[in-house]
Amino acid sequence: MATPEPPGRTGELMKIGIIGAGNIGGNLTRRLAALGHDVAVANSRGPQTLTGLAEETGATPVTVAQAARGAEVVVVTVPLKNVPDLPDGLFDGAAPGFAVIDTGNYYPRQRDGRIAGIEDEGLTESRWTESHLGHPVVKAFNGTYAQDILERPLEAGHPDRQALPVAGDDEAAKKTVRALIDELGFDTVDAGGLDDSWRQQPGTPVYGLREGAAAVAKALAEASPVRPDDFRG
Repeated sequence: MATPEPPGRTGELMKIGIIGAGNIGGNLTRRLAALGHDVAVANSRGPQTLTGLAEETGATPVTVAQAARGAEVVVVTVPLKNVPDLPDGLFDGAAPGFAVIDTGNYYPRQRDGRIAGIEDEGLTESRWTESHLGHPVVKAFNGTYAQDILERPLEAGHPDRQALPVAGDDEAAKKTVRALIDELGFDTVDAGGLDDSWRQQPGTPVYGLREGAAAVAKALAEASPVRPDDFRG
Protein backbone atom coordinates (compact mmCIF):
# COMPACT_ATOMS: atom_id res chain seq x y z
CA MET A 1 0.00 0.00 0.00
CA ALA A 2 1.44 3.39 -1.00
CA THR A 3 2.22 5.93 1.69
CA PRO A 4 -0.29 8.81 1.53
CA GLU A 5 1.05 12.14 0.35
CA PRO A 6 1.31 14.76 3.13
CA PRO A 7 -1.36 17.44 2.99
CA GLY A 8 -0.67 20.69 1.22
CA ARG A 9 -1.00 24.24 2.44
CA THR A 10 -4.44 25.25 3.67
CA GLY A 11 -3.87 28.43 5.69
CA GLU A 12 -2.31 31.83 5.13
CA LEU A 13 1.43 31.98 4.65
CA MET A 14 3.20 33.19 7.77
CA LYS A 15 6.61 34.27 8.91
CA ILE A 16 7.81 31.69 11.43
CA GLY A 17 10.90 31.79 13.63
CA ILE A 18 12.35 28.55 14.98
CA ILE A 19 14.81 28.69 17.87
CA GLY A 20 16.56 25.35 18.07
CA ALA A 21 17.56 23.16 15.13
CA GLY A 22 17.63 19.75 16.75
CA ASN A 23 15.35 16.89 15.77
CA ILE A 24 12.04 18.67 16.36
CA GLY A 25 13.24 22.10 15.23
CA GLY A 26 14.92 20.72 12.15
CA ASN A 27 11.90 18.73 11.03
CA LEU A 28 9.49 21.59 11.70
CA THR A 29 11.78 23.73 9.56
CA ARG A 30 11.59 21.16 6.77
CA ARG A 31 7.80 20.81 6.81
CA LEU A 32 6.89 24.44 7.37
CA ALA A 33 9.25 25.63 4.64
CA ALA A 34 7.86 22.97 2.29
CA LEU A 35 4.39 24.37 2.94
CA GLY A 36 5.58 27.76 1.75
CA HIS A 37 5.98 29.59 5.04
CA ASP A 38 8.81 32.09 5.46
CA VAL A 39 10.96 30.27 8.00
CA ALA A 40 13.94 31.67 9.90
CA VAL A 41 15.89 29.15 11.97
CA ALA A 42 18.49 29.67 14.68
CA ASN A 43 20.59 27.60 17.04
CA SER A 44 23.07 28.27 19.82
CA ARG A 45 26.09 27.72 17.56
CA GLY A 46 25.29 30.41 15.02
CA PRO A 47 23.84 30.64 11.51
CA GLN A 48 27.06 29.47 9.87
CA THR A 49 26.32 25.98 11.23
CA LEU A 50 22.89 25.89 9.55
CA THR A 51 23.91 26.29 5.92
CA GLY A 52 23.09 22.66 5.13
CA LEU A 53 19.57 22.90 6.55
CA ALA A 54 19.10 26.23 4.78
CA GLU A 55 20.18 24.81 1.43
CA GLU A 56 17.92 21.80 1.91
CA THR A 57 14.82 23.74 2.92
CA GLY A 58 15.12 27.33 1.76
CA ALA A 59 14.82 28.54 5.35
CA THR A 60 16.91 31.54 6.42
CA PRO A 61 19.63 30.87 9.01
CA VAL A 62 19.79 33.64 11.61
CA THR A 63 21.08 34.31 15.10
CA VAL A 64 18.86 33.52 18.06
CA ALA A 65 18.38 37.24 18.68
CA GLN A 66 17.10 37.67 15.10
CA ALA A 67 14.79 34.64 14.95
CA ALA A 68 11.58 36.31 16.11
CA ARG A 69 11.85 39.49 14.02
CA GLY A 70 8.62 39.91 12.11
CA ALA A 71 7.49 36.43 13.14
CA GLU A 72 3.82 35.58 13.61
CA VAL A 73 4.75 32.27 15.23
CA VAL A 74 7.93 31.57 17.19
CA VAL A 75 8.86 27.98 18.06
CA VAL A 76 11.13 27.58 21.09
CA THR A 77 12.59 24.09 20.94
CA VAL A 78 15.73 24.10 23.08
CA PRO A 79 16.72 21.98 26.09
CA LEU A 80 14.89 23.22 29.19
CA LYS A 81 18.14 23.94 31.01
CA ASN A 82 19.07 26.40 28.24
CA VAL A 83 15.88 28.46 28.38
CA PRO A 84 17.27 30.93 30.99
CA ASP A 85 20.26 31.54 28.69
CA LEU A 86 18.15 32.83 25.80
CA PRO A 87 18.91 36.51 25.13
CA ASP A 88 16.92 39.37 26.61
CA GLY A 89 14.57 40.99 24.13
CA LEU A 90 14.12 37.67 22.36
CA PHE A 91 10.73 38.72 20.97
CA ASP A 92 11.59 42.32 20.15
CA GLY A 93 10.32 43.04 16.67
CA ALA A 94 7.92 40.09 16.49
CA ALA A 95 4.64 40.66 14.65
CA PRO A 96 1.66 41.97 16.67
CA GLY A 97 -0.27 39.14 18.32
CA PHE A 98 2.48 36.59 17.70
CA ALA A 99 2.19 33.11 19.20
CA VAL A 100 4.99 31.18 20.93
CA ILE A 101 5.11 27.39 20.76
CA ASP A 102 7.03 25.63 23.54
CA THR A 103 8.05 22.07 22.66
CA GLY A 104 10.18 21.56 25.76
CA ASN A 105 10.36 18.75 28.31
CA TYR A 106 12.03 18.48 31.69
CA TYR A 107 14.55 15.61 31.86
CA PRO A 108 16.26 16.16 35.22
CA ARG A 109 18.28 12.94 35.28
CA GLN A 110 19.15 12.70 31.62
CA ARG A 111 19.94 16.31 30.75
CA ASP A 112 18.57 19.30 32.65
CA GLY A 113 19.53 18.81 36.28
CA ARG A 114 17.14 19.70 39.06
CA ILE A 115 14.96 22.77 38.49
CA ALA A 116 13.52 24.06 41.77
CA GLY A 117 10.64 25.99 40.22
CA ILE A 118 9.27 22.77 38.74
CA GLU A 119 10.06 20.38 41.59
CA ASP A 120 9.56 22.59 44.66
CA GLU A 121 7.10 25.24 43.49
CA GLY A 122 5.02 22.84 41.44
CA LEU A 123 5.14 24.84 38.19
CA THR A 124 4.33 22.94 35.03
CA GLU A 125 7.28 22.72 32.70
CA SER A 126 5.79 25.18 30.22
CA ARG A 127 4.72 27.60 32.97
CA TRP A 128 8.35 27.66 34.12
CA THR A 129 9.49 28.27 30.54
CA GLU A 130 6.89 31.01 30.11
CA SER A 131 8.14 32.76 33.24
CA HIS A 132 11.63 32.98 31.73
CA LEU A 133 10.48 34.00 28.25
CA GLY A 134 8.16 36.72 29.55
CA HIS A 135 5.46 35.89 27.01
CA PRO A 136 2.56 33.41 27.01
CA VAL A 137 3.39 30.06 25.43
CA VAL A 138 1.39 27.27 23.84
CA LYS A 139 2.65 23.79 24.66
CA ALA A 140 2.72 21.50 21.63
CA PHE A 141 4.93 18.85 19.97
CA ASN A 142 6.58 17.99 23.29
CA GLY A 143 5.46 14.36 23.12
CA THR A 144 5.77 14.00 19.35
CA TYR A 145 8.43 11.82 17.75
CA ALA A 146 10.46 14.08 15.49
CA GLN A 147 10.35 11.68 12.56
CA ASP A 148 6.55 11.61 12.73
CA ILE A 149 6.51 15.27 11.68
CA LEU A 150 7.92 14.11 8.33
CA GLU A 151 6.40 10.67 8.00
CA ARG A 152 2.93 10.68 9.56
CA PRO A 153 1.02 13.75 8.30
CA LEU A 154 -2.36 12.92 6.76
CA GLU A 155 -5.24 14.84 5.24
CA ALA A 156 -8.00 16.06 7.56
CA GLY A 157 -10.62 13.38 8.06
CA HIS A 158 -8.29 10.46 7.39
CA PRO A 159 -9.17 7.67 9.85
CA ASP A 160 -5.52 7.14 10.80
CA ARG A 161 -4.71 10.81 11.37
CA GLN A 162 -2.64 11.33 14.52
CA ALA A 163 -3.69 13.93 17.09
CA LEU A 164 -1.50 16.14 19.27
CA PRO A 165 -2.45 17.73 22.60
CA VAL A 166 -2.18 21.52 22.75
CA ALA A 167 -2.26 23.50 26.01
CA GLY A 168 -2.21 27.25 26.62
CA ASP A 169 -3.99 30.19 28.20
CA ASP A 170 -4.06 32.54 25.21
CA GLU A 171 -7.03 31.32 23.17
CA ALA A 172 -6.08 33.34 20.09
CA ALA A 173 -2.54 31.96 20.14
CA LYS A 174 -3.85 28.46 20.71
CA LYS A 175 -6.17 28.82 17.72
CA THR A 176 -3.24 29.89 15.55
CA VAL A 177 -1.12 26.97 16.71
CA ARG A 178 -3.89 24.41 16.24
CA ALA A 179 -4.53 25.68 12.71
CA LEU A 180 -0.82 25.39 11.92
CA ILE A 181 -0.70 21.83 13.27
CA ASP A 182 -3.74 20.96 11.17
CA GLU A 183 -1.92 22.31 8.13
CA LEU A 184 1.06 20.14 9.03
CA GLY A 185 -1.22 17.11 8.82
CA PHE A 186 -2.27 16.35 12.39
CA ASP A 187 -5.44 16.74 14.43
CA THR A 188 -5.31 18.53 17.77
CA VAL A 189 -6.97 18.12 21.16
CA ASP A 190 -7.39 21.12 23.46
CA ALA A 191 -5.55 20.06 26.61
CA GLY A 192 -6.67 23.08 28.65
CA GLY A 193 -4.67 25.94 30.09
CA LEU A 194 -0.96 25.95 30.82
CA ASP A 195 -1.55 24.90 34.44
CA ASP A 196 -3.18 21.76 33.00
CA SER A 197 -0.22 20.98 30.77
CA TRP A 198 1.18 18.49 33.29
CA ARG A 199 -1.24 16.10 31.58
CA GLN A 200 1.09 15.95 28.56
CA GLN A 201 4.48 16.05 30.28
CA PRO A 202 6.92 13.11 30.11
CA GLY A 203 5.70 9.98 31.85
CA THR A 204 2.00 10.65 31.21
CA PRO A 205 -0.24 8.38 29.09
CA VAL A 206 -0.40 10.84 26.18
CA TYR A 207 3.35 11.37 25.96
CA GLY A 208 4.53 9.70 22.75
CA LEU A 209 1.03 8.44 21.95
CA ARG A 210 0.47 7.87 18.22
CA GLU A 211 -3.33 7.81 18.15
CA GLY A 212 -6.33 9.86 17.08
CA ALA A 213 -8.23 12.56 18.92
CA ALA A 214 -10.47 10.26 20.99
CA ALA A 215 -7.51 8.27 22.35
CA VAL A 216 -5.55 11.46 23.07
CA ALA A 217 -8.48 12.97 24.99
CA LYS A 218 -8.82 9.73 27.00
CA ALA A 219 -5.09 9.68 27.79
CA LEU A 220 -5.16 13.30 28.95
CA ALA A 221 -8.08 12.52 31.27
CA GLU A 222 -6.23 9.53 32.76
CA ALA A 223 -3.05 11.45 33.62
CA SER A 224 -1.86 11.71 37.22
CA PRO A 225 -0.54 15.00 38.64
CA VAL A 226 2.15 13.08 40.54
CA ARG A 227 5.45 13.36 38.71
CA PRO A 228 6.91 9.90 37.98
CA ASP A 229 10.13 9.06 39.82
CA ASP A 230 12.02 8.75 36.53
CA PHE A 231 11.32 12.43 35.85
CA ARG A 232 12.32 13.82 39.25
CA GLY A 233 15.68 15.33 40.03
